[in-house]
This record gives sequence, structure tokens and C-alpha cells, in this order.
Amino acid sequence: MFAKDYIRKKRLHELFSDQPPDPGTGIIVVIPCFNEPDILFTLESLQRCEPPARGVEVIILINYPEDASGKIRKAAQETFKAITDWYRKQDFKGIRYLPSAPVILPRKWAGAGLARKKGMDEAILRFSYLNKPDGLLVSLDADTTVRENYLFEIENHFTHYPEQVGATLAFEHPLEGLEPKHREGIWLYETYLAYYKEALMFAGYPNALFTIGSAFVVTADAYVKRGGMNRRKAGEDFYFLQNLVQQGEVGEIHTTRVFPSARLSDRVPFGTGPILKKWIEGKEDLTQTYSFQAFADLRSFFRRKEEWYTISHAAFEKKICTLPEAVAAFLRKDNFFIQIDELNKNCASLKVYNQRFFQLFNAFKILKFLHFTHESFYRKADLREQVIRLRQAQ
Repeated sequence: MFAKDYIRKKRLHELFSDQPPDPGTGIIVVIPCFNEPDILFTLESLQRCEPPARGVEVIILINYPEDASGKIRKAAQETFKAITDWYRKQDFKGIRYLPSAPVILPRKWAGAGLARKKGMDEAILRFSYLNKPDGLLVSLDADTTVRENYLFEIENHFTHYPEQVGATLAFEHPLEGLEPKHREGIWLYETYLAYYKEALMFAGYPNALFTIGSAFVVTADAYVKRGGMNRRKAGEDFYFLQNLVQQGEVGEIHTTRVFPSARLSDRVPFGTGPILKKWIEGKEDLTQTYSFQAFADLRSFFRRKEEWYTISHAAFEKKICTLPEAVAAFLRKDNFFIQIDELNKNCASLKVYNQRFFQLFNAFKILKFLHFTHESFYRKADLREQVIRLRQAQ
């Protein structure tokens, strides 16, 4: 049975819904829902979608932490009732909605990661019941709407690229009704996200992708092999997707779009909401970003990655002196020779080494490099100017 070991290891139990999955189900959308009074806007946007050939289920994981106030607990019950009442009135067009009765999360782990994990694990139970490792788990948020071709284009993408283990979707934060400062913050934030992704590609990192929790899809089989979603209170999407690329190719779907909320928030430690809130309050300068020179220096290192294959310690020390100063300093600080030596011991050929190099020097290490080097070698610089420098260098 598909996912048997994962289900046993994670101690997953019976389905929370009393409705077994329909045999035709091939797409399950998972929506964590914590204190989201406007979730019906999200569900209505799904309801307007052109139906794909595969059956669709939508799991809404209503949740709150065990130390939640009475007001939050009451709101969760009201959300469950509102969704249930709305559901009874719909012409479903092949979409089945499965709201959970409010799930109480342990205080230590309560947050977006655990809620998304519980919803996705529920989806795995349902796909396991149907023995469908090629089932698609779609991650969406309760404050996000979608285009009418959303479900159709997700299915279409994996029909054409069945070998991919997942995909990200194009996104755009709505600007209607926002104050000028807020609109500027959204523009700067989206510009930064695009700059960072393109700068990684320029540097030669092969797994550059957007990591937005409301805008990705993963196959059921890849989700299980990856070990499931993590429990992080924020940034769970980044960590999940950067680990997913180790399973195989993660594609990009540009033929549809999701629209995450641009609201201000401090419910999580980092992400769109907190960053925008700090920008409005003058505590975050979104006009500044990582220097383009950092990515240019990293490019010179990545272009020479084969020089580190089967290298001795003496040769390593000699060669890093020929790299940009910031890169050399980081490699020493990070004890990179020990890591590359271990990698070499487990690579029988240059081909295998090339395949695994970026598993070692992955997105997490790149972030570590950027943080380290911007303390001593680079300075944060004007975002618009760095975008221009990147464009000119491409």
C-alpha cells in the first residue's frame, strides 16, 4: 500500500472526515485556517474554478493553539459552521469541501507549519486509501484567492511533466484599496523576491524558486519520500521546498496565478505580513537588499565547483586564495573543506559529484553565506540599483 511506512512512522490515524475519498480524486487542496473570518472568499474563488478531469477535494484544517482565548475558540466554531452551511448551498462541480472540526494544536508547535502538516498528512491518508502516489497535494492559504483556471492548469502541468515532484505557482499580491505606503511596500517586497530568485540563477544555483506557502504543489509520493511537512511556526514553505528539490525537479506554473493577501500581520515571526507591518511602522527598510556583488562572487565560485572534486587539503587551501575574498573567508569559517571532503568520499565519479554539489551548497548555505559576508565584506544596497546591476550582467 502506498505510503504505508510513512503512515506507520508518523502514527497517522483515521480520517477526520466521515466521507471516504471518491475513487476519482486526484487533487487535494490543503488550507490551514486559524482565525480567518473571510475564508469563504477563498472557497468561493475555488468554486468558480474550471473543473479539471481529476476529482478535487479541499481540506480546511481549522485550528487554534491549546492556550487560545475563548474568543478565538468561538471564532473557530463559527468558521466551521459557516463553511458547513456554505457547503450545503453549493453546486459542487466535482469539488468536495472537507472542513475539520476545530483542531487544538499543542502550544509549543502551534502555527502554520503544524497546521499545514496535519492537513497534508490527512491528504496522504486519503491518497493512500486510493493507492494514488501520483495524487497532487496543493498548498493554499485561507486568505488567498485564485484564478478560474487554477485547478485546470495545475492538472495540465503535471500531465505534461509527470516526472516532476512538485511545482510552484505564479503569485501576485492584490493592491486594490491599499494606502500608498502599503502599495509601495508590496511592490518593493515582490521586487525583492524576484531579484533574489534571479540573482541565485545568475550565480549558477540550479534550484532557485519562489517559496510561498500559498503557491506550491507536491506529488503525494514526493511528499512522503521527503518526510512530510515540517512543524515550523513560520517559513515552513521555504524549508519544505528547498528540501523537496533534493527529491527531483520542481517546476514552475506560470499559466495561472494565486493572489495572497497583502494584509499587515504579526501572527508569525517572519513572512509577508510581518515584513509589511514593520515597513509601515518604519522598522524595516525594504528599499535595501543584498548586494549584487555577493551573487557575482558566488558565481565565480560555482563556476569552478569541479576544481574541488577529489581535492586535497593543501590544494584546497591554495585554491581558495584565488577566489573572491568574501567567498574564501566564508569557506574557511564554514569549515567547507571537511564537508567537500566528505562529499568526495561518497561520489564515485565526477558526474555524481556534480549532481550532489548543490545538495551540499544549497539554499540554506547560500543564506548563511549572505548573512556572514554582509557583516564584513558587503553592505546592503539600494534594491532598484541592484536590480539594474543584475539586468546589465545577464
